[in-house]
This record gives sequence, structure tokens and C-alpha cells, in this order.
Amino acid sequence: MENELATQIAADLGIASLPAEEQKSLIAQFGEVALKAATLAVVGKMTDAARDEFTKLAQAGDAAAVQVFLNREVPDHESLAKVAVAEEVKRFKAFQAP
Repeated sequence: MENELATQIAADLGIASLPAEEQKSLIAQFGEVALKAATLAVVGKMTDAARDEFTKLAQAGDAAAVQVFLNREVPDHESLAKVAVAEEVKRFKAFQAP
């Protein structure tokens, strides 16, 4: 499953022709950027009080509580995150273009 996912991500990013180690490195770097973009998109929809609560829940490491919180505070958080990641893919591809 992990190899299939990495293969799909490499294809989506347009880096499938690169050596495997370079693909792995770029995918890891892209993952960090995509996660930050998705998080910022979701957190940007929260009130200051909700951001504070989100920070506490995230720092506590309780994934289930974070999910419940997000479902309540930002019901469209999944679509916001997907859009943010898609934008990062477009930016990455534009950066990679000759």
C-alpha cells in the first residue's frame, strides 16, 4: 500500500522519472508543506478561542478529540484541506516546470 501511494504521489507531482531516493526526499518535503497548507486553511476558519482550543487538543495528541473538535468547529475541514493540498500540488508542478 505504501509503495502504491508513493507511486501515485510521484505521478501526481510529476517526479516519477526521478531516481527513487530523490522521489522519496521530494515526497517527504512536499508532505510537510502540504500538511502546513492544509492546517493553515482549516485554522484560518476558526475563531481565536477555537484556535486556542485546537492548539491544546493538538498538543495533547488526542487525535479523536481533534477530529470531534474539527467536525464541530469547521464542518468542511476535509474539503478545505483537500483544496489546500491541491493548490500545493499545482505550485509544486509550476516550480518543477522548465
